[in-house]
Amino acid sequence: MRDCLNHRAGFDRVLMTVAATFLTVSASSALAQDQPRSSAAELAIEAAIPRPEPANVAPPTAADIKLDSTATVQDSTKEPTKEPVKAEAAPAPAKVETKPADVATTPAPEAQPAKADTATTTPAAPAAPATAAAPAAEPVKAASNVPAADQPVADKLKDIIGAKISRHFDRKNERAAVEKFYGARDFAPVWTQAGSLTAAAKGVIARLKDAASDGLNPADYPVPDFAAATNPDALADAELKLTASMFDYARQAQSGRMHWSQVSGDILYPEHPVDPSEVLAKITTATDASAALDSYNPPHKLYKELKAKLAELRGQGNGPVIEIADGPALKYTPAGKKQAEIVVEDPRVPQLRAKLGLAENASDTRYDATVAEAVRKFQSSAELKATGILDDKTVKAINTPKRDKQIDVVLVNMERWRWLPRDLGVPSLGDAYVILNIPDYTLKVMQRGQQVWTTRVVTGKPGTHATPLLTETMKYITVNPTWNVPPSIVYNEYLPALQQDPTVLQRMGLKLEQNRDGSVHISQPPGEANALGRIRFNFPNKFLVYQHDTPDKNLFAREDRAFSHGCMRVQNPDQYASVLLNIALPNEKYTPERVRSMYGKSEVDLKFPTPIPVNITYQTAFVDDGGKLQFRKDVYGRDATMINILKNSRGKDLENIVAHSQPSYSRPATTLPNGVAVANNNGGSSGLNFFERLFGAPTPPPAPVGRRPQQQRVFTR
Repeated sequence: MRDCLNHRAGFDRVLMTVAATFLTVSASSALAQDQPRSSAAELAIEAAIPRPEPANVAPPTAADIKLDSTATVQDSTKEPTKEPVKAEAAPAPAKVETKPADVATTPAPEAQPAKADTATTTPAAPAAPATAAAPAAEPVKAASNVPAADQPVADKLKDIIGAKISRHFDRKNERAAVEKFYGARDFAPVWTQAGSLTAAAKGVIARLKDAASDGLNPADYPVPDFAAATNPDALADAELKLTASMFDYARQAQSGRMHWSQVSGDILYPEHPVDPSEVLAKITTATDASAALDSYNPPHKLYKELKAKLAELRGQGNGPVIEIADGPALKYTPAGKKQAEIVVEDPRVPQLRAKLGLAENASDTRYDATVAEAVRKFQSSAELKATGILDDKTVKAINTPKRDKQIDVVLVNMERWRWLPRDLGVPSLGDAYVILNIPDYTLKVMQRGQQVWTTRVVTGKPGTHATPLLTETMKYITVNPTWNVPPSIVYNEYLPALQQDPTVLQRMGLKLEQNRDGSVHISQPPGEANALGRIRFNFPNKFLVYQHDTPDKNLFAREDRAFSHGCMRVQNPDQYASVLLNIALPNEKYTPERVRSMYGKSEVDLKFPTPIPVNITYQTAFVDDGGKLQFRKDVYGRDATMINILKNSRGKDLENIVAHSQPSYSRPATTLPNGVAVANNNGGSSGLNFFERLFGAPTPPPAPVGRRPQQQRVFTR
């Protein structure tokens, strides 16, 4: 019985233990279910908050939980159930009202931080959270990668660029480029690091200080004194000053110190301005900033040769100084019908050959035709009478050259190279182009960097008939051209001549037409006696000039050949045409004979599928094929004008465009004297303007009723 009771008591104890355990588990389950329901919004916010590695964060304390109200990084270390700081994203009024963390009225220490963020929206107490927010912004600034040592300079640069940038940059595109460039790098300086010059800055400064070697004036590109810049304000100011000087150098190295319109109204070259943004990007990323900045100078071979000769003229070249001794005059007499060639000998001739750059037969003492021709060219360039005789004046000029004047001439020639396109030719044709030098009266065809062909030319008279400087493209050649007399010649020369002799035009083979508006047009039909000869080379331009043949061949034998009204006469037009046609149409195999076979009485236009660039230049100083620096007469006074401008006018205003009156080709009404033969007695319409008659109308006008249509021009390949 006792055993039975003992067993029952033991059974009861086991049963009570099981019941207690069940109740404990049930209570725990109920609590576990309640918490997720009360923290759903909290868990959503928690998922959006970055969590640091737990191993790097100490276990949270009560102090830590209070700081979490403003530092979201530390919130992630809390238990998920302790993260009700999320009330800021999901307002829960029932919870906000019970736990204002900033008011010490809540007994639950763990719940206080939970409502700390919600309380910051209403009470004025969160002084601590407000001060904690400031450090939170600093790490964002550090992401700009501006070194701490450069941050003060960056701050100054930001202030200057934001409010005072026009003090350093007066061009809108340069200001925009600076704002974009420095803004992208958080205004960190590019020319200094921790107050010391960078490699790029040293390269730029070296190039600016050596500007004189490229014919520029170093004073136009001041270099700031970085050594004296000992504070952020001075460093920021020096930074922008160097950038401004770099812009000025790149712009003027590429386009020139003066715009070509400052010199004359008969110059027209294509603009090729620099892009300041490209300059900044190129120079600051180049391995050699000096070479990168130097690349804005003309790349042409003739420019680089002038640069080398400029150094020699300034006494920086190598080689001994050669003096020609005084002595009797030396004269070469060519063979004639009744006399033999007379060649004198003189011990001074080898020195003369060296002085004039005659490398062939350097030790020859004979004053032969080659030496006499070199002396004559020197005399012409030195503005002496070109006799070819070595007299006292010539010896003095050779021994004491006007170095300063020669330097000035070289400088303005280098300046004119900056006006020309960087690519003179067209790549698809092997960089082919035509280049004509007015003072030298020569024309050259170039391809793949080599001279293909050359000839003599006759150019315009000085003054109103000067041949313009331009770059255009030759689009076609006209065989058997009609000469449409320019209005200037019609009204200034031919009409006054008609007043004296009404039949003069008829005797010259010219045709006069008078339109209904009273204007006059004069032309000469194709033929052997045509003023344009047999071929015209067309590169349409606003000056209405072109290159052409001529029936007057005698002028090509003269040394000075400025005789035309502005157009350029070519000595050997059939050869010129075949050379150009073989470049433009290589499969056609043109020869001078084939070109001449087209001569007749009807116009034939040979079109180029790809136009060939034509560059009309004014080179009074150039280096010849033998490496000798040559000078030519300033036939149009371009050198004198440019030298005067550069010496007496300073400032960037020289880069401004000067407006000139445009050439007028109007045809005013004219009363013709009696006896003048008029081709169209019935009168006609105003007809094509002079440009259209010369280079062809874009769309031929319909022929009036009752009149024969205009003869169509023949286009052939």
